Amino acid sequence: MEYIKASKAAEKWGISPRRVRVLCAEGKIDGVIRKGKLYMIPENAVKPMDGRLSRTGVLLELEKKRDRLSKMRPLTQGEVERLAQEFMIEFTYNSNAIEGNTLTLKETALALEGMTIDQKPLKDHLEAVGHRDAFLYVQEIAKNEVDLSEYVIKNIHSLVLMNRPEDKGQYRRIPVRIMGAYTEPVQPYLIEPKMAELIATNEARKNEMTTVERIARFHLEFEGIHPFIDGNGRTGRLILNLELIRNGFPPINVKFADRKRYYEAFDAFYRDGDADKMIELIAEYVDERLDEYFDVLDNA
Repeated sequence: MEYIKASKAAEKWGISPRRVRVLCAEGKIDGVIRKGKLYMIPENAVKPMDGRLSRTGVLLELEKKRDRLSKMRPLTQGEVERLAQEFMIEFTYNSNAIEGNTLTLKETALALEGMTIDQKPLKDHLEAVGHRDAFLYVQEIAKNEVDLSEYVIKNIHSLVLMNRPEDKGQYRRIPVRIMGAYTEPVQPYLIEPKMAELIATNEARKNEMTTVERIARFHLEFEGIHPFIDGNGRTGRLILNLELIRNGFPPINVKFADRKRYYEAFDAFYRDGDADKMIELIAEYVDERLDEYFDVLDNA
């Protein structure tokens, strides 16, 4: 029997070494032996799933619902346009509001029509337009089956940060800290190799994880790298939706009202090595969006 260390198992399963050690201590990984302070894990050991996720089968159920949706009649042009327009406005409002944009939902809709909102900063108007354009770009490259790459990520960021020409599409060149966070973003010289590693890991996980789990983990790890000086949250949520669309799921809208739960999911991952809170949050949003599509098709 070949054994590997907790750090190697963590890399293989896409979780933190601390989380692996906790699972070992709780007896949730079969065949583990202990040598002093080290846990040695069978090389062929299966990654244990969170009890709730395993019991409900929610992640596999989402895959089934996606497959069922793909077999139904296609949406009409009118249905597509209505769903897309409603989503575009709400997604732009919520994603920007999480980052401090002051436009209301109604004001965001007006700004996207080209109107200027009195007593609201030009920056907030440009953020709305930039986010819309970035999402249109995401939809286009998903349609053309363009692979996720650093080039694509920088293009998304360039649109998000259209009001910051000196920073858009450029990895940050200075160290940063995220106040109150349980992780410190990587040093500037490590951003490029870490991003390349993350993209390669994301590709490898396609054979090991359900789509939603893989995408949730990418989102957690991307935000931990924090590659840009600004716009990381908006860019990260656009990448999340790019990956969902490319894999046959509808895009999701992480709501401003859920920002506390959203931030707590990052804390759980970087404090405890627990990705399940983010996986559950994204799974709930995906399930909700799938049901919206079913409602439209069933009631046509």
